[in-house]
Amino acid sequence: MSYLQLPVIDLSAADRGPQSRALLHAQLHSAAHDVGFFQLIGHGVSEAETTALTGAMRAFFALPEADRLAVSNLNSPHFRGYTRTGDERTGGSRDWRDQLDIGAERPAHIPAPGEPGYWWLEGPNQWPAALPALRTAALGWIDRLSGVAHKLLHELLAAIGAPPDFYDEIFADRPHLHLKLVRYPGSAGDGSDQGVGAHKDYGFLTLLHQDEIGGLQVQRGDGLFHEVPPIPGAFVVNLGELLEVATNGYLLATNHRVVSPAGATERYSVPFFYNPRLDARIAPVPFPHAADAPGVTADPANPLFAEYGRNELKGWLRAHPQVAARHHRDLLVPA
Repeated sequence: MSYLQLPVIDLSAADRGPQSRALLHAQLHSAAHDVGFFQLIGHGVSEAETTALTGAMRAFFALPEADRLAVSNLNSPHFRGYTRTGDERTGGSRDWRDQLDIGAERPAHIPAPGEPGYWWLEGPNQWPAALPALRTAALGWIDRLSGVAHKLLHELLAAIGAPPDFYDEIFADRPHLHLKLVRYPGSAGDGSDQGVGAHKDYGFLTLLHQDEIGGLQVQRGDGLFHEVPPIPGAFVVNLGELLEVATNGYLLATNHRVVSPAGATERYSVPFFYNPRLDARIAPVPFPHAADAPGVTADPANPLFAEYGRNELKGWLRAHPQVAARHHRDLLVPA
């Protein structure tokens, strides 16, 4: 088997008649069941839209450090804002990247007594005063990619013989949409090449725009991590753990990581996470291949909960220990 390239899926085939849509479904089924990752073309997002976002992103990282730190996520109990290089953790180890975390723009939901702590994840963003174009570009990207992900999820469910609209209700009101603007500034200088450590995503779907530098690696069937060569205009799509759980392991959530670019080479990427509302309970999806499902991969260090928000909060508390210590000591589990 060749691992030189991920499957390439053309979403526009869904609109080109029954024969093209049937082929799309066969390709989606195979990619989601066998790999858990693919490259998406035919999504309708234009080069001009992408350039508007990436231009605003590069302008943000070009701001003086003081301007970036003015929107530090240490200010935010909602984990929104700027994270300095080295301050995020994956698998307990330092990630060598800095980033701006942005979500759907909503008022703060401070949990009332008896409400789950994951409601802290809903709240306002922090925007750099010197760069008003960033807010417009980022929130526009969230809206645009939400539409792409909604269509893709429908086609994916149809591809495995499930009702396409099975999960519409948990996305209909206040879905937990999340965008990262990420810069990898080159090697750490200490011999570590962990841009971001190996992990699986928590939710449903991730759509990643990556630049031409490369560095994303996906764990394939041979157990090794393989490079994902950038394709201009394509999104790299991966399935999250909720879809693996929903299909009892028939669809794959796959480990992936980023190796830091060599020397002082910068790499930019924009992952968008399409996830349901925080209090959604993920019902098993009915589909004809359920008898062939192998079961969900168990990780004792990373138990999965029925409510999506509990999984998401667990991840944020681990990844951002400084924010957790400043704002959420009551939510931390004693070691």
